[in-house]
Amino acid sequence: MVHELPTWFEVAALTAMGVLLVADLLVVARRPHVPSMRESALWVAFYVALAVVFGGVLWAVGGQAPAGEFVAGWLTEYSLSVDNLFVFVIIMTRFAVPRDYQQRVLMVGIIVALVLRAAFILAGAAVIERFVWVFYLFGAFLIYTAIKLLRGDDDPEEFEENAVIRGLRRVLPLHTAYDDGRLRTVVDGKRLFTPMVVVFVAIGSTDVLFALDSIPAIFGLTHDPFIVFSTNLFALMGLRQLYFLLGGLLERLVYLPYALATILGFIGLKLILEALHANQLSFINGGRGVAWAPEIPIWLSLLVILGSLAIATVASLMRTRARESLAD
Repeated sequence: MVHELPTWFEVAALTAMGVLLVADLLVVARRPHVPSMRESALWVAFYVALAVVFGGVLWAVGGQAPAGEFVAGWLTEYSLSVDNLFVFVIIMTRFAVPRDYQQRVLMVGIIVALVLRAAFILAGAAVIERFVWVFYLFGAFLIYTAIKLLRGDDDPEEFEENAVIRGLRRVLPLHTAYDDGRLRTVVDGKRLFTPMVVVFVAIGSTDVLFALDSIPAIFGLTHDPFIVFSTNLFALMGLRQLYFLLGGLLERLVYLPYALATILGFIGLKLILEALHANQLSFINGGRGVAWAPEIPIWLSLLVILGSLAIATVASLMRTRARESLAD
């Protein structure tokens, strides 16, 4: 549902979040460096604490319902963002991006993701308001994505250049060196593009696929565009620092895809049940809502999300420790 939050609160909150995100990105532009583990951990902890505080403020202003939807949505988007980092790592490795320039690449990826998600959210909200039956499609898509994750069809180690990147390589005159992270360089009097251009396109085109997963998932938890956008903003905040903090730990989260598959499958089922409950399609129950279709409460969604992530994390760490013990 769309909550009646005060307009001043929505404007102030979005402005503050936008300024904070832009300030974080400007730090990268002015002082590019490889953050230490301590620096990354402090920033990630700061952004996580900020999200928790925002949830509390949202509870005080709008009540339990919007606060619960925000927390569930933020956890879902954040967990999907962690999974996205797998692909970022593969892209950085695939194109041999020097570590000093990886912050800049992540900054561009975050900006592109923010713009794409904003467009998808506005379009999704407009479509949902007029066509409730689109939840059938969203739900089916999320269940399909969950099945692909369980089967391992989305293995990030199998990243391949898409048609856009291959076309770019054919059209643009490219140099092999990064030349201090510039987009263009001069070699023997010729102006050439550096591989950084291809990396930016790879990150940007991958962000489109990320948005296709994350936006239907968040609309399965809340229909309020303000909460949807807020969860995405908070999920993107600290993503750059999280990348450097996790590093090799990403390889240890071997069961994360199963947790994400559980979450996406659950939300997909929730969307289909909601579509049945508010059914308007004439060939289903004569165009009337299906009475037996239950509405899944937000507390159950929170329980499934938190439980899936906790079980996957603990099981992953136990498995990696067992492997290390056997190796010793």
